[in-house]
Amino acid sequence: MRVCEFFLNHKPDNEKDPLVKTYRRILWTLMLWGLGLCVLGLWDTPLHAENVGRKARILMVTQSRGFVHGTVKRRGKQLSASEIAMTQLGQQSGLFEVHCSQNCEADFTQENLQNYDVVMFYTSGVLPISDAARDYFINDWLKQKGHGFIGFHSATDTYRTRDPQHRWYRDLIGGTFNSHPWNASSTVTISVHDTEHPAMKPFGKEFPFKDEIYQYVNWNPENVRVLMSLNMAKCKTKQPNHVPVAWVKSWGEGKLFYTNLGHNETTWTNQKFLKSVQGAVKWIMNLEEGDATPNPELSKAQDAKAKADAQAD
Repeated sequence: MRVCEFFLNHKPDNEKDPLVKTYRRILWTLMLWGLGLCVLGLWDTPLHAENVGRKARILMVTQSRGFVHGTVKRRGKQLSASEIAMTQLGQQSGLFEVHCSQNCEADFTQENLQNYDVVMFYTSGVLPISDAARDYFINDWLKQKGHGFIGFHSATDTYRTRDPQHRWYRDLIGGTFNSHPWNASSTVTISVHDTEHPAMKPFGKEFPFKDEIYQYVNWNPENVRVLMSLNMAKCKTKQPNHVPVAWVKSWGEGKLFYTNLGHNETTWTNQKFLKSVQGAVKWIMNLEEGDATPNPELSKAQDAKAKADAQAD
């Protein structure tokens, strides 16, 4: 510091002394460079800094009113495999804390939703959600900045009816379970279309995975951004249509992430899957950027590819 003060403030007998002039030039450059880094550091700070250092509060709903997956079955008072995985992920990452519920009547209410930032569904069937709670959830709560919905596997097997009163959920989730030609023992190859999205970074461009994979109806690609799909050319069982595996969408200022993965208990100990969920939470909290722009042209191209792959088999 004294050396810096000397060269910045000391006036030598010869102001044209080249050595002093050189040192001053270097020091001024370093000072300006340091100031620039400070400014850039402030500029790059997440826009929603209110979430930095604060744990997200998550309501994980695992109530089943249809098929009950083994990964949501509780044994006595012990949480299910999926609930344990999310609870531990929150603790280990320090990113969030989880309250697990299998009672929508008690916990999925307007009053209680105000305690949470994220709602997770690993559910099935028609859930006992009141009209008032539903309206608040989709028209107010989910549209708020920093709020989000994450659906696992059978979240698309929830409200799977033709009742027009359940259309709200179809519009929200983006697709409805139709069948699963790839069962729990199937190993499929999955292509990642947006490797920069926080929820996709752990997977790379392509990866094999052993899990049950759904096909969908009520699928509207104009409303979602598909993040990954089956690579039909590398799947043993082929279908002549696009099979998305994960997607995102915006809902007001809130966000939605759905992943088909999660049927097998081993999925809930898979580190890449867990990192994917962690990335999705960061995205919802606006701690990491990720695109949610719909990409229907990708679904159209994947549809054509799947048809060609099925015919070539």
